[in-house]
Amino acid sequence: MTAKCIMIQGTGSSVGKSRLVTGFCRVFAQDGFKVAPFKAQNMALNSYITKDGLEMGRAQAVQAEACKIEPQAIMNPVLLKPRSDKNSQVVVKGKPIGSLSAMDYQDYKSKLKKIVKESYDELANSHDIVVIEGAGSPAEINLREDDIANMGVAELVDAPVVIAGDIDKGGVFASLAGTMLLLTDEERARVKGVIINKFRGDLRLLEPGLKMLEDIIKRPMLGVVPYADIYIDEEDSPQAEKERLLQKYIKTDSDASRHPIIVKILTLPRITNFNDFAPLAEYPGINLSYVSQGPIGDADMVLIPASENPKESIEFIRKREWDEEISELARKGAVIFAQGSSLPLLGRKFELPFDFETNESIEGLNLIDADIAMNPQQNIRVSGHISDNLTSPADVLNGEKINGYMIYSGNIRGEAVKKSFIKLDEAYSTVDGLDGFISSTGRVIGTFVHGLFDNPEFTKKFVSFLQICKYGRTFDFGDFESLNFKEFREKEFDRWADVLRNSVDIKKIYEIMGM
Repeated sequence: MTAKCIMIQGTGSSVGKSRLVTGFCRVFAQDGFKVAPFKAQNMALNSYITKDGLEMGRAQAVQAEACKIEPQAIMNPVLLKPRSDKNSQVVVKGKPIGSLSAMDYQDYKSKLKKIVKESYDELANSHDIVVIEGAGSPAEINLREDDIANMGVAELVDAPVVIAGDIDKGGVFASLAGTMLLLTDEERARVKGVIINKFRGDLRLLEPGLKMLEDIIKRPMLGVVPYADIYIDEEDSPQAEKERLLQKYIKTDSDASRHPIIVKILTLPRITNFNDFAPLAEYPGINLSYVSQGPIGDADMVLIPASENPKESIEFIRKREWDEEISELARKGAVIFAQGSSLPLLGRKFELPFDFETNESIEGLNLIDADIAMNPQQNIRVSGHISDNLTSPADVLNGEKINGYMIYSGNIRGEAVKKSFIKLDEAYSTVDGLDGFISSTGRVIGTFVHGLFDNPEFTKKFVSFLQICKYGRTFDFGDFESLNFKEFREKEFDRWADVLRNSVDIKKIYEIMGM
């Protein structure tokens, strides 16, 4: 089997390429084809850990879900995770190989072409269709040499290309025409059509411009996709996630919704895996928002998300004087919850593994009696349960089963080691079967496990825990059942596929693929 393929490129970053690929994946899967996503090179801090412990971009994992297949690291053979403005961790076929500067990576790219081609061929040999996503823009002419993101990939696998532009940003006609102008003749020949994305308004007002654009670029307009309030996991835009939180997808009227819980997430410079908290945001009464520049203000819970640079995170927190606010909120009884690589921030001091290029001991927030030495990255899927002996008010969580994944773990020294938060089903070599810690007050919690809130019953009990912390009792959720976020996302994939079927010439897309 050799798959047919199509590549969705864009006029720039954040024009909606990932969402379009996700939608096409679901459309083709609905039509009975065996489909797989592919993105040769992805720069993103939001990652996913596969069942075999390999790391890949979350967008490709979501796209695999839309295809109704298990995510594989070969769907995203090269993942770049920025650790500073000048260097990134490089993950190849799911395994980190070290950190490289932008210039060093540019020199290294030529060695990755073979890996990209092998990964694509493996998918193409076992699927009917591969939907390929570009990165950034093909008009980044300074990066054309050894390109493994856009036209270089299209040439490597002989893919027809559709270019998408974002009308919500403004200047979509110029973006599409300018992109075509900057392509070489050979690259331009690969472009079979264009799509305008995120349209709001009356399509009749846009139609004259569509015809003029077609005359200029000599390519057909394949569709104008409307702006849609459909949940698809965001990959690299906490800002988009902030906007999403302004609209509740699950509407309820219950005692819980009338007793709000204020949850604040700190927007850290290299924030990762922020989708972890999306299911929590949908629960009645949970008022979840992000804090960027100003003070944290009132909060019943402060979430400190994982980041790709914990040292930079603690400096960022201190610069904004959030450390003082967090200490005061903790003193008043707010819940402080740190996840993943930000767990060490809660202790007295922490140390980072060698690949973070620092050997110094870094001062933490001193909210928990612990010194933490983070271990080198070791990606694993985990299962287990919340510890059985948590004290009030956290005892409502006692024994609740969980599944998730870990990217980092660490060695915890001090009194905190006596109060682990999670007991894992297997005693992994780096964590001894225990994970994280919880304070004697039951309100300062740290865990290396990601994906906790994807567990419906745990999340429901966690919301009850927050209710007890604030109000001294639990409140009824009314008609709201435990939110199965996986099922919720499945319905959203189908909704998104319907939008594409109604706005894009799907028959023409099949023709472009030679089907």
